[in-house]
Amino acid sequence: MSQLKTRLYGMFDPAAFRRLRRKAKSARTPVCKAFYRMRYYRMTAKYGASIPLDAKIEEMPVFPHGINGVLISADASVGKNCVVFHQVTIGSNTLRDSRGAGAPRIGNNVYIGCGAKIIGNVTVGDNARIGANCVVTRDVPANATVVPAAVRVIPRATPPDNRWFGSLRQMENAE
Repeated sequence: MSQLKTRLYGMFDPAAFRRLRRKAKSARTPVCKAFYRMRYYRMTAKYGASIPLDAKIEEMPVFPHGINGVLISADASVGKNCVVFHQVTIGSNTLRDSRGAGAPRIGNNVYIGCGAKIIGNVTVGDNARIGANCVVTRDVPANATVVPAAVRVIPRATPPDNRWFGSLRQMENAE
């Protein structure tokens, strides 16, 4: 029944994703390898994801909300039993003059909340939690939790103009 729902509603099927990834990496003949790679990359493109076959993933992470918008760098490494929510970036920093040039290393049993960005030569220890919308550019020790900075409220004397204009012409006509 779940395969039927997946086909009918276009839902993400984690088992199919794991199967395709395994077949694309282990196919014996060049024709089969090319076929499974094409299907794998079509599936990632369908969901706006970039999870290259070269990425060092020990055990496929759990994607509770599918792979929508997930980006994992080819040089990154992800440990076992990780939970990765949607819109997560685990990306390399390739700027030579940067302090954090390199790729992230994610430990085992790491929970990465939606919208989190882990960028550069960063090590995330085992059993760590990365909160939603966090930007991680420094090492995270094992068993630690990372949360985003506190919200800052900026009071205004006059109300701001919060109208949205689809084009400059609409904006000029509104004045």
